[in-house]
Parts: sequence; structure tokens; C-alpha cells
Amino acid sequence: MEKPIIYLESTGKENTQMVIDAAIKRAQELDIKQIVVASTTGYTALEMAKAAKGKNLKIICVSYQYGVKGDGKWEMDLDTLKELQNMGVEVVVQSHLFSGIERAISNKLGGASRVDVISNTLRSLFGQGFKVVAEITMMAADSGKIPVSPETEVVAIGGTGHGADVAVVIKPSHSQKFFDAQIREIIAMPRIRQ
Repeated sequence: MEKPIIYLESTGKENTQMVIDAAIKRAQELDIKQIVVASTTGYTALEMAKAAKGKNLKIICVSYQYGVKGDGKWEMDLDTLKELQNMGVEVVVQSHLFSGIERAISNKLGGASRVDVISNTLRSLFGQGFKVVAEITMMAADSGKIPVSPETEVVAIGGTGHGADVAVVIKPSHSQKFFDAQIREIIAMPRIRQ
């Protein structure tokens, strides 16, 4: 099989619409019904929901936990959350899979955890967006928002900082079976990463 990969000239938000369009197109070609999208403020998830309207796709927005930018605070405002929910988007709020308590231990006691090694390897070799797509897919699976089976594939979208610049087809797994996950296709990625 031969399929084109979109190589982006840079990372960042300006790539969002192109990545979303390519992700939807590939999901439809493969008859994939779930698209998992990383979204901190809700911007990327809203853009995805608008683009996917009427296309029989389930959109799962994965955001990170409260407290990252201040105790008890979440970066998505409640109006955006309500708009996403009204558009049928399922929102997952969960601790980052590749940080959480492991990061707290490393920050307090020094050294690097095995989870840090996985995270930094993905980020270094493939870029921030690749780390994100692996992470959010498992977060969505652990939340019960996407099916996990040998036959299941989803499209996952992540980015570097803001917006979207990576899209992949991925076979999901739960976090306790991390090594069962497989990135099967690259739809879009930055050619030069930060």
C-alpha cells in the first residue's frame, strides 16, 4: 500500500486545519469511526467537531487534569466545555499518562523514571506531537471512550504547544499494556521539529 504523508514545514497552530482535514479524510477511507484529539483549551477539539459535522465520526477530546497551571484550575473554560458537549464531543480530563506521579517523584528526588524515558524518547525521535498521540490514545482507552481490541484502529491528533501538527492511525491499548499499541500510519507530521 502506498499513501502520502503530509510533511509540515513547521510545528504549531497554523497547521491545525490541514491536519484535521487530512485526518478526517483518512478516517473515512479506512472506515474508522473514532478520532481522538488533544485539546487543552478546547480550540483544536472545536475545530475538529466543526469539520467532522455530519460525517458519522465520534470525536473524543482529551485534555489534561486540573492543577497544571494552578491548584484547582483547568485551562478549558466551562463555556467551551459546554459547546463541545453540545456538539457531541466526549471530553476526557485525566492526568498525563507520561507524567503524573512519576514526574512528581523525579522533580522531588531527582533522576528520571522509566516513564520519563519513554516520553523523552518519543519526543526526541519523532516530536512532541507523537508523544501526545500515543498518550491521549491510551488516556481515551483507559477512560472507556474508545474500544480496545486487536481489530480496533482510531485516528489520533496531537500537536506541539498549540493546535495540531501530527495525525496518525493507531491501534489503541490500555496503559497497562502500553507495548501493545501500534502507530500504523502517519497521516501528517512536522518535518523539522522543535
